[in-house]
Amino acid sequence: MMAKKYTVCLTPEEVEKLQTVIRSGKTKARSITRARIILMSFEGKTDKAIAHNLGVNVSTVERARQRLATGGIDLVLNERPHPPKTRKIDDEKEAFLIATACSKAPEGNTRWTLRLLAGRLVHLGIVNSVSYETIRRTLKKTKLNRG
Repeated sequence: MMAKKYTVCLTPEEVEKLQTVIRSGKTKARSITRARIILMSFEGKTDKAIAHNLGVNVSTVERARQRLATGGIDLVLNERPHPPKTRKIDDEKEAFLIATACSKAPEGNTRWTLRLLAGRLVHLGIVNSVSYETIRRTLKKTKLNRG
């Protein structure tokens, strides 16, 4: 069996902090799971046993140990900020979508569907690709979606 690359060594204060996180129940479930992972690793349990007991993947256990070794308890418990996603439909494209949705439906249809609207935006080159769910959220935001 290979030796673990990142071993868990905790001070009594760190153990108490992790136990407080688990007991309080006011933090995110992901943070509580990570705290349990670190405590179980500190107790000497194997990654496979921890993963099985907590219902996570072994790689999740390995990443939690790595985060502890490289950044400490706070990096383990807190999410790192994710970069904001760019909007597929900006204000100009949204205006075009609303105008299209309010216009007469294409021939052979009685009304615009979300898939038809998505297809029209792609066909006209307004966007490269867009899901009908994005169309639904955009129209819901403007109160044009009836569904």
